[in-house]
Amino acid sequence: MRRICLTLPTNRPCTATISAVAEEAAYAARHFGTEVRLLILDSCAAGDFEEHAEAVRRIPPDPRIVVHHLDEARQSDFLRRVIDRAGAVKPDHLLDLMLPAGVSYGACTNRAFLLAAALGCDSVHRRDSDSRYQVVDGERVFPVHHELLSLGRTAADAAPHVTETALAADLMSREVALVGSSFVGELSVDIGEILRIDPDVHRDMVGLWAPAHWSDERKGQLVDESFRGAGTEAFTADHSTLTVVDPMRVDMCNIAFHGVHERVPLPPATDTIGSDYFLIHLVHDAALPGVLHNRNIVNYYTGERRTETGFPAYQLRFVKFLLSMLYFNFIYEHMALAGDSLLDEQGRVRASAVARLARKSAGLDRSENVHRLDVLDTAYRRLGGRYAEFADLLRQRRARLLDEARGDIEDFALLVEAWEPLVRSAALTAVDPMPGQRP
Repeated sequence: MRRICLTLPTNRPCTATISAVAEEAAYAARHFGTEVRLLILDSCAAGDFEEHAEAVRRIPPDPRIVVHHLDEARQSDFLRRVIDRAGAVKPDHLLDLMLPAGVSYGACTNRAFLLAAALGCDSVHRRDSDSRYQVVDGERVFPVHHELLSLGRTAADAAPHVTETALAADLMSREVALVGSSFVGELSVDIGEILRIDPDVHRDMVGLWAPAHWSDERKGQLVDESFRGAGTEAFTADHSTLTVVDPMRVDMCNIAFHGVHERVPLPPATDTIGSDYFLIHLVHDAALPGVLHNRNIVNYYTGERRTETGFPAYQLRFVKFLLSMLYFNFIYEHMALAGDSLLDEQGRVRASAVARLARKSAGLDRSENVHRLDVLDTAYRRLGGRYAEFADLLRQRRARLLDEARGDIEDFALLVEAWEPLVRSAALTAVDPMPGQRP
């Protein structure tokens, strides 16, 4: 029986999401005969954790669904055993990269990748706690439907299960490494207020995502597409395309991976929006087949990011994302140039090629990031109010932010180099259940 990992990382109250994702697990088991390991990686405080545990206890029993609800203590114990078994260098630092004190979208998903290996899962299917499923005629629209139709098959075998094929003939023998869709609803990055206050400032800020050498026209096109997902169009009928998936068309709240996540991890940077999107670019640049479908998830915002403490923390994540692009734009451009050379003889991603590019990027001149900070300082001050106050904070942290951006890419290179031994070690490591949970 095929075994998959359907994972929900969370650091916020989300009992309704847990129940909904459990329904998706039941859908996968019922319609595809799949064994589902529902993995909830919970970083919440005790009160919220217990509410989540109660939601888990209310999940209807199904012999094909096993729920693993792990607090950070048990995640840490598992990671320590994996790292020790692998004999990794800098074990304490690796543990910090896998389970940092700060928020890390990449690290929480990396933990899911290793736990999926330990649980013997063929694939990892990720959802987010601040998103919902669309509902049509009273039924939730589950992305796992398309994920299980195609993921892990050769593109030739997947072709009969999609609406259309837009994949070169010479790629049809490769396995489908990614199946994904996007979201509808609010922007994936909470900068809509900036757009309403001053569209020109919004354009200046979001344009910093692009490589510095791009033309103004090309940067403008990127700005117009950024963070919008699939817009607001509601689901009416299925449509799926077998293709090399454009990274701008999928989101990490609505994605599944096969194979590639066992070769290369996600960047573990803390307090950085977008640190979990690297594999989408890698799959694209290596020309690995994927399926793009239209079972979009509904994105919404939690109130925390607009509170007195949440606002500067969220804006800082946005700034750190923009600074990270100095390094990732370099890596993406060189991965695209590398093409097939990113793959070994078996068609698998060569982690060494990725690590080499990450190491090389760390030596880039930082003047481009100094310019980014200058533009951001001007932009935030022009917005006024709490944005101008944030500009003062940003000015105080300039040197530190520049160092952190470089340090983050160096940490990523280190983790890539350690990753495959960690995955092999994880496959031999038991996952201890929470008290009261069945193993």
